[in-house]
Amino acid sequence: MLIFLSEERKMKKILALVLALIMVSVCFVACSDKSDEKVLKIGVFEPASGQNGAGGKQESLGIKYANSVCPTVDIDGVTYKVELVEVDNQSADDKAVTAASELVNKGVSVVVGSYGSSVSIAASPVFKEAGIPAIGITCTNTQVTEGNKHYFRICFLDPFQGSVLAKYAWDQGIRTAYTLAELGNAYDLGLSSSFKTAFEALGGKVISDNFPSNQADFTSYITNAKNGGAEVIFAPTSLSYAQLIVEAAASQKVGIPLYAGDTWDSNVILEAAKGKDVTINITTFYQEGGNKEFDEGFKKWLNADKTNLTNNGGNDIVSAVSAMGYDSYFVALEAAKAAKSTDPAKIMEALWGVEYKGVTGDIKFDSVNGDADRKVAYIKAADTTTGAWVFVKEQGV
Repeated sequence: MLIFLSEERKMKKILALVLALIMVSVCFVACSDKSDEKVLKIGVFEPASGQNGAGGKQESLGIKYANSVCPTVDIDGVTYKVELVEVDNQSADDKAVTAASELVNKGVSVVVGSYGSSVSIAASPVFKEAGIPAIGITCTNTQVTEGNKHYFRICFLDPFQGSVLAKYAWDQGIRTAYTLAELGNAYDLGLSSSFKTAFEALGGKVISDNFPSNQADFTSYITNAKNGGAEVIFAPTSLSYAQLIVEAAASQKVGIPLYAGDTWDSNVILEAAKGKDVTINITTFYQEGGNKEFDEGFKKWLNADKTNLTNNGGNDIVSAVSAMGYDSYFVALEAAKAAKSTDPAKIMEALWGVEYKGVTGDIKFDSVNGDADRKVAYIKAADTTTGAWVFVKEQGV
């Protein structure tokens, strides 16, 4: 009996030892698999707060949707998981530098963003020093890419956008325009200047006005436009100011059309204008309906998640910046595939030769500044009854 118990104890000890070894082995394999997982980190440099927070969220939605459609990428025969590393640049130049440094510290291979030219310009030296390429999505100011080899962009530039709007205004019979921009804002001032130059070249007259940061009342500026005989108000401002400008124009019933650039292409503007007697025309990068597969997929994805729907302004209207964000993600993947590496330096070099057929059009970069070759912009108008954007025309210069 004692011998039997002794043997039983031995068997139990052996069994316990075997189980322990199996557990250690499983743990080792699991940990090993995790550490061996290949990852491509893409930095998402966007504002989730501040005056451009609404636009930044919509741009980010396009990037996130693209990641949901294609969460992996094959690089030189190896499958990599694509990880989005998000930071909030808070729509502020000083915060942008901190956010950019955070992406560098987290080891991203390439950056996409930002909505807002000023923050892109402010963060550019951080990416340059780290040797990390950045792909601008809708930052249209020339200074973003000018004179550097690390910042690319997939959108048209302000001189083009300003010329498109100037020609459109001229074709509508407008001969006197009023521009309104925020002091110190590179996007506002740059686009206003481009419009002014192009409109005056056509023979028009331009009255220019600037307002200080944190301006809350635009009544006096609308009055200035009216007293100056303006037939259009061109205000390429951030969304937070845009809402106030729409409200001021509507309350004064001036009957002067409002023109703006791509930043106004937002549900925020549609909501601000709904039910009001205002006319709003904008230039932008994409018109809903341009790619049925993308539109349907994006809407389905939005409606499946309340947070995504909220970040899109509470509805499933497809914003041009979302479509551009979607394309930027795949341009980054194409660069990594062409580089056959996740090394930022190799991706930066590969970007110069990338060509990608996106939902917003064909994308390739020029050999001077890495700017996309865009020759057409979409002009849309706000339907203040239905709260939707209405396609007007494709416009070149």
